[in-house]
Amino acid sequence: MMFVTAEQLHELILSDEEFAVLDVREREPFSKEHILLSNCVPYGRLETMLPDFVPRLSTKVVVVSQGPADVDSLSAMAASRLRELKYTDVSILRDGISGWRKAGYDLFSGVHVLSKSFGEIAAVEYKTPFISANDEFKKIKNNDKHVILDCRPYDEYHCMTIPRSVNVPGVELVYRVHDIVPDDQTLVVVHCAGRTRSIIAAQSLINAGLPNPVMALENGTMGWQLAGLELEYGQDRVSSPPTPKGLAKAKACAARMAERFGVRKIKAETLREWLDETGHRTTYVLDIRLPEEFEAGHVPGARNIQGGQLIQASNEYIAVHNSRVVFLDDTEVRATVAASWLIQLGWSEVYVLEGGIGGFPLVKGPAKARVLGFAPGQTISCGELSRMLKDKAEQIAVLDLAWSNFFKHNHIPGAVWGNRSTLGQDIGNLPAVDTLVLTSENSDLAHLAAADLKKMGLKHKLLVLGGGTKAWIKAGLPTAQGLKAISQVNDIWYMPYMFPDAPDKAKRDYLAWEIALVDQVAHDGTAKFRKFPKQ
Repeated sequence: MMFVTAEQLHELILSDEEFAVLDVREREPFSKEHILLSNCVPYGRLETMLPDFVPRLSTKVVVVSQGPADVDSLSAMAASRLRELKYTDVSILRDGISGWRKAGYDLFSGVHVLSKSFGEIAAVEYKTPFISANDEFKKIKNNDKHVILDCRPYDEYHCMTIPRSVNVPGVELVYRVHDIVPDDQTLVVVHCAGRTRSIIAAQSLINAGLPNPVMALENGTMGWQLAGLELEYGQDRVSSPPTPKGLAKAKACAARMAERFGVRKIKAETLREWLDETGHRTTYVLDIRLPEEFEAGHVPGARNIQGGQLIQASNEYIAVHNSRVVFLDDTEVRATVAASWLIQLGWSEVYVLEGGIGGFPLVKGPAKARVLGFAPGQTISCGELSRMLKDKAEQIAVLDLAWSNFFKHNHIPGAVWGNRSTLGQDIGNLPAVDTLVLTSENSDLAHLAAADLKKMGLKHKLLVLGGGTKAWIKAGLPTAQGLKAISQVNDIWYMPYMFPDAPDKAKRDYLAWEIALVDQVAHDGTAKFRKFPKQ
């Protein structure tokens, strides 16, 4: 078992070498304290997350857990599993988070810290204009000439938004805004749930050279609620794709952004060569279009990530630092916007596929999930399980390993929730039964857990629900709500804006935390943000 000291890891982080720091704790403990450039990859989900996060098996990987008490368990189990999965350069941070703290290095709370601190720094550097909730409310009440655009994905917008707001997610703004504003004098107000995405979105329009005045709504929907104002719920005001005239303007904007931020293009032949270089370089291929466009036809092997989400939460999608990133779309506009921001975020090798996706044969449907080390177990169909639960001819327990928030809203009646990471110690909390049926969102995690339990010598008859709980729901079978668990429920960290009834103090604390990140990240010194003079 190989170890690195905190000092050695810090030196690696400051280098130009490709590396990934994988924190294998659950999301809640990760959110309490973690290393800035680490990624949360819980041990129980390694096999499902690694293909996208760390696609190259020879990548230098450092495993992190709490330490020092759990070094012989969680970190060791994760490092051992990585080697089983053919990763060749794996080490463990000696004494984990405790050792990092003892060495005097910074630890961060919250999630998406790198992106959120960058958003605050960008707002200061570019002097992004803000409008307060009360001032925006007056404009709405007085029917002042302006448009208000919600830059979040549709599901967040549909959940709650500012009155009269139109949904234009992330990088779609530069692509679609020209057909939304009636003239160059119309004020454009952009918002998200808090600060980061509205800052990046508003500044995107400014960086693109949009002639209109542009402002970010200060503190987004949280700021709106803190001002005592009412949100709208269940709205579906969605922007349309650009007209030919609008697209021409969008392309001109993208060209300005490419020149200013040094966005480079590559041809299809180069991308093919890079994808074959799996032995010594990592290349992420990210299709930045909307999900429905991606599913209508995409480059094989590409991942679909909405651009605004990438900059808001880069640690959710890219784990290998100093890697190459190639953005794809159909017109180069959205890819260029996303590339311009990733360059500012600190990535040195960022590219746009010249000519878009047209140079490749396309495949339809969602991207196929890849699971490393997958060994299918014996399955049971939804219909068979439904009949067995009704007949009660034998004692059956259903153990669901989905994310706890998924389980809380949709699970098989009578099922209990468990965490694969701690099944070895938690399985004894199940009642004595003849048959144990494992399920998860789409059954992948359930199959992996079944293999784990067989290795542990579990005596139950083990079955996996074919297609998982999503297949059960699709079959129209009854579901239940609530959370009955055999494991500690620490797999989710909830942001205050996720709850309409969240206390005002929680929202204010969250917004203050975002702003305070600027000084802490500067003190840490490992972020590689790039500054470009304001034009």
